Amino acid sequence: MSIAVVIPAYEEAPRIGPVIEAARAHLAVLVVDDGSTDGTADRARGAGADVLVLERNQGKGAALRAGFRRVLDEGFGAALTLDADGQHDPAEIPAFVTAFATDRPDLVIGRRDFSQMPPVRRLSNRLGRLALSWAIGQDVPDNQSGYRLVSRRLMEALADSRASGFEFEVEMIARCVANGYALDWVPIRTIYAGEPTHIRPMTHLGGFVRASLAARRLVRESRGS
Repeated sequence: MSIAVVIPAYEEAPRIGPVIEAARAHLAVLVVDDGSTDGTADRARGAGADVLVLERNQGKGAALRAGFRRVLDEGFGAALTLDADGQHDPAEIPAFVTAFATDRPDLVIGRRDFSQMPPVRRLSNRLGRLALSWAIGQDVPDNQSGYRLVSRRLMEALADSRASGFEFEVEMIARCVANGYALDWVPIRTIYAGEPTHIRPMTHLGGFVRASLAARRLVRESRGS
């Protein structure tokens, strides 16, 4: 089954080139430039990626959905998402492909080692893990990892989502569970090297609480409770 890499990117011109070049050693790459003004799209094309440009910044969720629509239209059977800033090692792509080929899960998520994260991120991820595990009624080892392989039918199930930011990735897990689809995990390297973040802590916290409550409603409705 054919798989395409989808990389959402916003203001990542200094970092995205090596990520694309390494990913292209394994799979075709689509970059969704989420309204960048720093030449991200040009740098991505120069590195050999297909590029879809959004005219204005809409958020990671919107960028991922746009990428999913493109790969669905082009007939791919799955999409492998990773971040543009170098925090995901493209050399680990084969681990996702192998997990997908072995058991055909609809969602494979890269599981990071929280102990290797900066303190603020470590706390955020641990709290997020507990909240989402409660919301969907099963253990979620890593709910915020953007390194994922998403099946065609899960991409189709997410087409009507209205989440524009990181909440989309929370909804992705909830929709997978609510639909009775298989979910799997692969261990990945935990990479932090002082990259700038687009996350705003208080905004992120409020959004995550809303996303977790929405996930709980979605899963409970699917179970008739």
